[in-house]
Parts: sequence; structure tokens; C-alpha cells
Amino acid sequence: MKALPAAYEKYLSAMNSEDAEALRPIFQQSVADGLHGVSLRGNGSHHVQALIDDRVPFGQIHEGNVWD
Repeated sequence: MKALPAAYEKYLSAMNSEDAEALRPIFQQSVADGLHGVSLRGNGSHHVQALIDDRVPFGQIHEGNVWD
């Protein structure tokens, strides 16, 4: 399995272990594809969602619902 980019590891390490493990598969899928980054919605709530997003460059993370 390929290593996660530094930004992904940093993001996951700042979370509690249960939340990090719930989101880790999305980050791993991003690495497996190697094409797109991860978008996160609902951060700071009990309903965080992560998805691979073609608007986010590989290895990067976008947080929030609105694109600037």
C-alpha cells in the first residue's frame, strides 16, 4: 500500500483515532487513484463527510461546503 501524502497524515493525526479511522479509507482511495484530492464537509460537527473530489489536486484537502 502506498503511503499517504504528508497533508493527509497531518490532517488525520489531528483527529481522534475513531474519526481518523472512519475517514482513512477515503484518503487511501485518493492515494490509490493518484488523481484527485479529498473534500471534507461538516468539519466541526458530528457528521463529517469525506469524498474524493476532482476539483482538489491530488495530495491536498479542501474543507467546507463553498468553493471560493
